[in-house]
Amino acid sequence: MAVQVDETVPSAAAFNPGYDPELERIEIELLLEGIYRNYGFDFRSYAYASIRRRLWKRIEAEGLTTVSALQARVLHEPQLMEKLLLDLSINVTAMFRDPGFYRAFREHVVPLLRTYPFIRLWHAGCATGEEVYSMAILLQEEGLYERARIYATDINEVVLQRAKEGIFPLDRMQEYTENYIASGGKRAFSDYYLAKYGGALFDASLSKNVVFSLHNLVTDHSFAEFNVILCRNVLITSTRHFRQKCTDCSTAVSRTLGCLPSGARSRCGSPRMKRGTSSSTGRKKFSGKCGERHQAHCRRRVMGRIGRAEQALFSAA
Repeated sequence: MAVQVDETVPSAAAFNPGYDPELERIEIELLLEGIYRNYGFDFRSYAYASIRRRLWKRIEAEGLTTVSALQARVLHEPQLMEKLLLDLSINVTAMFRDPGFYRAFREHVVPLLRTYPFIRLWHAGCATGEEVYSMAILLQEEGLYERARIYATDINEVVLQRAKEGIFPLDRMQEYTENYIASGGKRAFSDYYLAKYGGALFDASLSKNVVFSLHNLVTDHSFAEFNVILCRNVLITSTRHFRQKCTDCSTAVSRTLGCLPSGARSRCGSPRMKRGTSSSTGRKKFSGKCGERHQAHCRRRVMGRIGRAEQALFSAA
């Protein structure tokens, strides 16, 4: 499912006699800069049309008329920032979304993963976790889950909490079952969940090797080496510069396999990425443009959060 971008002038602006698109752009840039400095959430590299549409959705919901009015409230009201964060986060997800991707993963990637004694996968921008549980099911069916660790991260603490709970809408199970079958599933999909709490509660065994943690892909970069990095949600409405930055940082820390699946409608990568050979191991590697000193600083900060999440995981086990 793709994010639809409506580039028409929002109704609140359309009926404003003094509407000035250039002034509006300045207002939006100032708002995003203020959000970054005050709260640490960096949306400055997101596609302008998408950000603009989402901001006006919140402006109209709050009964305001300008971006500046929203800025004044957001910077002083953390509760409103939480609402806006939900508006700005891109939660395009479903279990076994794009079944062809999972069929290809089983056929082409799983055989390579079998050659490793332990594997790490990173779901960047995991949203509410449907695709994290999908990958856990796939790895379990392929006999790889017990030697796997899945790191599921997102910028949005609210959706991340939903992902931890593993409860999804019961009325979507038919759709998810169809996706599962089309993706090459090997069991009855209903074996993996119970109808409980008004939703579908997925088996706890699917999350026992999953580490959920807050992570901002723009400012935090990566934090370890991975066999597979999945970023199927985060590149959908980003700018070319943001996509290239994410790709450089992700490929710089992926292991020999270097598998970086993105969304079907995402465009990432660049001819400027260089592919070389490690003199110590003879293995192929990728090098990006992230400054080593800055990346090390980001990794230390993120590893503190990841470490606490892992500690909680082990304690629960």
